[in-house]
Amino acid sequence: MNRVVLGLRYSGHAFEGWQTQAHGNTVQDALLKALQAICGERPVIHCAGRTDTGVHARQQVVHFDTEAERPISAWVKGVNNHLPSSVVVAGAKLLGEPFHARYAAVSRVYRYYFYASPVRDPFKTHMTWVHYPLDLVRMQQAAKLLIGTHDFSSFRAAQCQAKSPVKTLHRVSLVECGDHCYVEIHGNAFLHHMVRNIMGALFEIGMQRQPVEWMQAVLSAKDRSQGAKTASAAGLTLWEVEYPPEFGIADLFNSTSFDFNA
Repeated sequence: MNRVVLGLRYSGHAFEGWQTQAHGNTVQDALLKALQAICGERPVIHCAGRTDTGVHARQQVVHFDTEAERPISAWVKGVNNHLPSSVVVAGAKLLGEPFHARYAAVSRVYRYYFYASPVRDPFKTHMTWVHYPLDLVRMQQAAKLLIGTHDFSSFRAAQCQAKSPVKTLHRVSLVECGDHCYVEIHGNAFLHHMVRNIMGALFEIGMQRQPVEWMQAVLSAKDRSQGAKTASAAGLTLWEVEYPPEFGIADLFNSTSFDFNA
């Protein structure tokens, strides 16, 4: 049995999330169809983190077990030939059973892109549009209050299945990029809708509807009803998944990690 590990990139616009559904319009469904064409079976796929409808991934990692013997190029070029243009396998490798796409991950990084403007920009469809002015300094101050190990129940969706609401955020930073911004959140793990609920609170503070200290009050309440509206999925990207270096997962997203001519 071979354990195949794939590095994926995808735009979430065309999909109703990662997790397979009866209607078949998910990233996992598209990948399953492509893999079946290459290995003649529908393997059980495990991913680093399930993304919601409309959420993108710059670095999504998946693994599956198969008895099929194929060259690495087949798991990249071959699978890509059967995928829609909005999904791509960036790289592949074979790893032993100790590796698990979800449980071997030590941290994850999400980026949430947004811009504030009186009118919507049709060239920023991968970002969230806020049509009110935003005080970025206040947002930066509030973001810092979330760093550390906390009970994030106030930022947890009702349907979240995580065993514990306690997570650790290593970094929460707001970066300005000319006509748009992004918030980058680096943590050991995330709850369902956690990033989008954090962004909803940051937007309330940025629009000066709430004081900076309100973020601490929401966090301490451990009650989702005390938080803000969930922000749109449009600006959210699973940016990076970190693993112990011995697995060499970063190589999956290096285009020179396999022979294109094989």
